[in-house]
Amino acid sequence: MFPQLLAAVLLCFSKTTSASYAFYIGKSLTQDGSVMVGGTGEEVSSHWLEIFPAKDHPPNATITVGVTEDASMPGQLMNISQAPHTFRYLSMEYSDFEGFPAPLTNGGVSEKGIAVRDVWVSNRDELVAMTPNPQMGLQYSDLARIVLERASTAREGVELIGQMIAEYGYSDYGGNSHLIADADEGWVVLEMSGGKGLWAAERLGDEDVRVLYPGYIEEFPVDFANNSDYMGSPNIVSFAIEQGWWNPNGTEPFNIFKAYCVQGGNYTARDGGFKYMSQAALEEAARAMAPVSEKDLIDRVRDYRISDDEAGYGQVVSLHADINPDLIRIWVAPTGSVTAPFNPWWLGVKSVLPEYGQHRYLTKDAASTFLDVDFQYQEATHFAGRIFKQTLYYTCSDPETFLPVVQSMLHGFENASFSDLEWIERSAQTLVENGQREDALDLLTFYSHSRAEKALALGRTMVDALDAYVKLTGQFRMPSGSRINDPGLGAETVNCLVGFDPDQPADEQSPLRRFRRQL
Repeated sequence: MFPQLLAAVLLCFSKTTSASYAFYIGKSLTQDGSVMVGGTGEEVSSHWLEIFPAKDHPPNATITVGVTEDASMPGQLMNISQAPHTFRYLSMEYSDFEGFPAPLTNGGVSEKGIAVRDVWVSNRDELVAMTPNPQMGLQYSDLARIVLERASTAREGVELIGQMIAEYGYSDYGGNSHLIADADEGWVVLEMSGGKGLWAAERLGDEDVRVLYPGYIEEFPVDFANNSDYMGSPNIVSFAIEQGWWNPNGTEPFNIFKAYCVQGGNYTARDGGFKYMSQAALEEAARAMAPVSEKDLIDRVRDYRISDDEAGYGQVVSLHADINPDLIRIWVAPTGSVTAPFNPWWLGVKSVLPEYGQHRYLTKDAASTFLDVDFQYQEATHFAGRIFKQTLYYTCSDPETFLPVVQSMLHGFENASFSDLEWIERSAQTLVENGQREDALDLLTFYSHSRAEKALALGRTMVDALDAYVKLTGQFRMPSGSRINDPGLGAETVNCLVGFDPDQPADEQSPLRRFRRQL
């Protein structure tokens, strides 16, 4: 099994060197009856937390969407009409992916209780080859942001994506998907390369668990227009037939992944080892935790078999019906959560600490430009993303020794936050009900800032302790080569898998033998 697994891993990352993953847990499977969503973005560039206020826009307002000629698949930017009003939302922003223009987002959560996750998909080569040059239309980040800004339900978010693609087109890097959820349901949306306006969506219900890595939809009804659990472009079935990617007279049902996505080796939509756990194994592990709590999903998101140097942040959110928008809460880890704490933030929070805002570390063009004076003070602060990257690198140098200690500290820190939630949210709700909304927002802001500051202190303490231990015990080593940047295209990044080396036979990998027993 594992030689093929390793081949699939390397095949996958020769196609996509950065990606993202997402979890969906239906409300019948959660401890508090909410729909739960979690995941991360896997981009090299800097990540920072940002809260976007609701806004009213003049009738002639426009926004710029699409990709430039510098993108991996070149395109041309275009302007489209802005909505008269956009909703408040929280997002982890980042500065670069495949040359797309910054700032970018994988999603977040809006005041309407809509959570969005963006996840990679690799479309078949024939579709990629059909893509116009230059391509025009909204790209994955544009679509995620528009759903957060304009959708009042998850279903409406899917419809918005379909409308935008039909009206303006779609620009991409070889395929993509989105997970969109509200307090009632979730949707997986796949958008295809090729410039043909192809997209498909499948509804996720109360009993469903879905892990996207990559995003996938399998069997899909040919009469989907008459089925409320599916949506898609009018040509999603007919185009596959025309290209010979599905035979309507054959014995196999129409399958979106088989028709439109990359096939190879022994991997399928749910199996094959795109990470060190397949989507199927992750789904089964999440389902086995039912009823799932926020702590449980945090553990799944930070699982060291899927959270590594590629994970730019972590997010977990519970979506409840009839909640005050100010009290919508999302847990965010500032970088890969395998060695970084999740902090609680609410949509009512008035600001983000400068230490969690944008910094030059890993920001596009930082190596060739000097600092803009406007960012002088913010750049002078510690950067949460950098601090917890340092924790990651030391921890993963000897994960059998360090990882249990570091994660115990993270759990202890997060448990302290969880223990405060009831009185913080009850107090904020009471203030709102008594007409003291500003005081409620001040309370939420104070608490989120306080925990974020304590998280930074924890991170600095862990870095100093690990640094001292590694050096005093003689474990520190200088680099043996001169190449500081990983070459990508299947090369392995820093991770907490003990002794894993993708160039060695699978049977010689001690952690994989352990994982084989666990799985």
